[in-house]
Amino acid sequence: MPTTNALHCRTKIVATLGPASSDYETIRDLAQAGADVFRFNFSHGTHEDHAARHAIVRRVEAELGEPIGILADMQGPKLRVGNFAEGKVTLKPGAPFRFDLSDEPGNETRVRLPHPEIIAVAKPGSRLLMDDGKLAVIVEQVGPDWLDTRVEVGGVLSNHKGVNVPDVTLPIPALTEKDRRDLAFALGLGVDYVALSFVQRPEDVSEARALIGDRANLLVKLEKPQAMDNLEAILELTDAVMVARGDLGVELPPENVPLAQKRIIRLARKLGKPVVVATQMLESMISSPTPTRAEASDVATAVFDGADAVMLSAESAAGQYPREAVRIMNRIIWRIEQDPEWQSMMAVARLAPEDYVVDAIASAAQQVADTLKASAIVAYTHRGATAFRIARERPLCLVLGITPTKEAARRMALVWGVRAFVSDDRRNGTSVEEMVTIAQEVVAQAKVGSSGNSIVIAAGVPFGVAGSTNLLRVAKIP
Repeated sequence: MPTTNALHCRTKIVATLGPASSDYETIRDLAQAGADVFRFNFSHGTHEDHAARHAIVRRVEAELGEPIGILADMQGPKLRVGNFAEGKVTLKPGAPFRFDLSDEPGNETRVRLPHPEIIAVAKPGSRLLMDDGKLAVIVEQVGPDWLDTRVEVGGVLSNHKGVNVPDVTLPIPALTEKDRRDLAFALGLGVDYVALSFVQRPEDVSEARALIGDRANLLVKLEKPQAMDNLEAILELTDAVMVARGDLGVELPPENVPLAQKRIIRLARKLGKPVVVATQMLESMISSPTPTRAEASDVATAVFDGADAVMLSAESAAGQYPREAVRIMNRIIWRIEQDPEWQSMMAVARLAPEDYVVDAIASAAQQVADTLKASAIVAYTHRGATAFRIARERPLCLVLGITPTKEAARRMALVWGVRAFVSDDRRNGTSVEEMVTIAQEVVAQAKVGSSGNSIVIAAGVPFGVAGSTNLLRVAKIP
């Protein structure tokens, strides 16, 4: 039986693991506090670190009796300046500054930019942003191996600070050699989702998909303006998506980020792809035991928008209060989801079903469940697709996904309103009566509803065949 203590919210929580949350006690506490998926950030830590965390998460999962998802987040191509002779310089507004390929240490007039791809595509008028957008320069002239710029926003620039180029599409792959090594290692561990960073084009997604195959679900992080220009084509190719507001907020004007967030969520929901809202959600809790009111509103906004999940980054990975951050996020979500206005908004925002059988069944399951005030919709799903489509309908009751594999159950941990249960596939393939009995057992295990309440069951005949969802059944809780 599950032993988690958190309220089961429909909107899921992704918690990043790091130095503040790598031991068994903390990871177990985070899962009990409401974390559904753990993010491993491959920008930091060694393979040994990630392997140790993976083993702990799987131990906690076995002890708590509920599937826990693991997301391996690839670093992606990090663009950085080189070294300065004095470690740093101060760029003054209006002053000229050169970027080149020389190995010489930098000074107040120039620095190495070890990325010829930037020089190859930059044009006069292009902007380069450094140190998370704190500094900005405008390109004035382009040479074969240099860029002459003028400082627009000055400040201190130190060794290896990041560079963003929002105005052009860079001819670089989304997966570096480091990412390929990390990806092979993560897939060997058996992670459930792989996050692809700094996607610009649909081709970036196709390249990653070819490497991953069906060994994990692919999640695209949207953090480049160029990705927004190719949004629908990118989302068609991925399994899930993340609104990565950190780098997206550097390259887009701040006033455009909320609009981008809403656009991504709307399209992801239309396509039935889980969508995660990330970055700075409870940022102050890195050093404070409570969030600001604005941060609580930010989490609430993502819940009202219909996001599948919200994510903690440094708050849980390196902050002083990782447990408190998960608990308060869970409380905010729970409070919003009990609000009648939120329930009305979910109903108003409900999407028309697509023209194929599983969507028709998913839409009908939601309508029947709402009409009968059912305690749950039970979805028999081989790989998770049926549960994904029912979750797209945002039903008022929980969705209980029954699957024969742990892998599918863990992937459903990211999906709105879905709790997954593993059931022996040999039992699932006998008869409709046996299907109803197993569904009733799962409802009892989930502690949902009371005797006499209705449940709605979605399944496929023949049983156990992926993609065959074609049956809807109403039953009672014994």
